[in-house]
Amino acid sequence: MPTNKVQEFNDYRSVMNDKILSGDNKVIKRIFNLDTNAFKEGHLPVKTKELLGLVASTVLRCDDCIAYHLETCYKEGVSKEEVMETLSIATLVGGTIVIPHLRRAYEFWEALENNS
Repeated sequence: MPTNKVQEFNDYRSVMNDKILSGDNKVIKRIFNLDTNAFKEGHLPVKTKELLGLVASTVLRCDDCIAYHLETCYKEGVSKEEVMETLSIATLVGGTIVIPHLRRAYEFWEALENNS
């Protein structure tokens, strides 16, 4: 039975976020809150913000962040073509060192498509 990448990612993220946020660290709680609020609808639509987050996360080579933004993009109705164009810009900006993250991003997007 194949593993469910999306479910594993979300389960781990949820458990660890709960553990981290159960502490009394105001700075960490405020950073989490700022991150949540930054990606809400504003002058830019959520879809645009998530695509921007995807580029930044890819350039910074954060696979967890890439997966998070890919899943939110998927939920926001972003097409595969839009994701690939966004990832092409990220790869251009980030350089060839980003290619392994591009591969994992593509794989995670396929997992999202297969779960629907």
